[in-house]
Amino acid sequence: MGSKYPRSLRGCLPLWALVLEGALILAFFFFTSYDTSSKDQLLRTYTVFQDVAVMAALGLGFLSSSLRRHGWSSVAFSLFLLALGVQWALLLDGFLDQSFIGKVVIRLSSVQRAAMSAMSVLISAGAVLGKVNLVQLVLMVLLEVTAFGAMRMVSKQILQVEDHVSMMHVHVFAAYFGLIVAWCLSRPLPKGAEEKDQTATSPSLFAMLGTLFLWMFWPSFNSALLNLPKEKKNAVFNTYYALAVSAVTAISMSTLAHPQGKINMTHIHNAVLAGGVAAGPPCHLIQSPWIAMVLGLLAGLISVGGAKCLPVCFNSVLGVHDTCGVHYTFGLPGLLGGVTYIVLMLLQAHWARNPMISYQMLIDTGALSLALAMGLVSGLLTVPSSGCWILGKIIQEKQGLFANKIIPFTIPTFLCM
Repeated sequence: MGSKYPRSLRGCLPLWALVLEGALILAFFFFTSYDTSSKDQLLRTYTVFQDVAVMAALGLGFLSSSLRRHGWSSVAFSLFLLALGVQWALLLDGFLDQSFIGKVVIRLSSVQRAAMSAMSVLISAGAVLGKVNLVQLVLMVLLEVTAFGAMRMVSKQILQVEDHVSMMHVHVFAAYFGLIVAWCLSRPLPKGAEEKDQTATSPSLFAMLGTLFLWMFWPSFNSALLNLPKEKKNAVFNTYYALAVSAVTAISMSTLAHPQGKINMTHIHNAVLAGGVAAGPPCHLIQSPWIAMVLGLLAGLISVGGAKCLPVCFNSVLGVHDTCGVHYTFGLPGLLGGVTYIVLMLLQAHWARNPMISYQMLIDTGALSLALAMGLVSGLLTVPSSGCWILGKIIQEKQGLFANKIIPFTIPTFLCM
């Protein structure tokens, strides 16, 4: 029995992947070197690095494995995208760094930042799962990681935003990047799209395992880029409080929303994590646990409400098929966290009687708006040519393959049809 994948994909994926990997190896050969100083504290950094790696590989890898038709492929795709994205993000961050003088100095902290940047692709992939093939996802890795790196560079060097805050905007950026790509690929919404969202019992156990990994290690992710001990401690505690309350809220509201009082596992997979997403930007500024708990409560309510209401609105009105619900898992809670950060910074400036309150509000609002705008614009540019999209659709319809093949959204993948 032959492979169920088109011959074009089987021939194109190894070619593009191996050529790209060869180019990355050459780039590492000419432009990178290891840090030989003793300033990079390996033992302290490696623990956090392990936590981030577990979140990315196991947490986000298994999170979307509950889908009946894309369970195992989502796990394999996530590992492939993470491995490729870390390499490109490490080079890109080094090239965009102000201290770059011909060689990218590799430290464990820079690998950690690259892994956190590559997680943006894993988040976005949840929105387009089932609509793209692996060749298209390879190009999506390069484009999205590049756009996210450029956004962080503008935030840090022009807007003077903290490194931690610019990284915590990854949820907003990645969610809306994935949504705009899904919108372009869902026009018109294909028949049977809702059937792709159906879950299976056994894979749901693996998805719950991914949720638990993310739930346990999210405090490490939110505190990874903070240097001051007090801020790091606040980040860990506040993230845990927010996660705990969002978990209770998600389970309670899921039972309330079900006609028979049952728990919807889709709500659990998504809303349980909403507190950690929302706590990301302001976690080091919160000085009292009740604030973090209120934030987790609001995030859980928003996520469960979004899971109940937004799919109908998105599918029928806007024509966006968000496969894994990244909008109400990462997008809306991320916006909530960004707005909370702005409010806390304003209060902090007001209490300190800082005359630059309006300027501070403008900068913080601009950083959040930049993440949202860059996600939307770069996602739209990932579909660079509407003419190519239409031509690909016409060819597929004439060949009778429209129902079985994926509409290409980049010129290289169009050539692989």
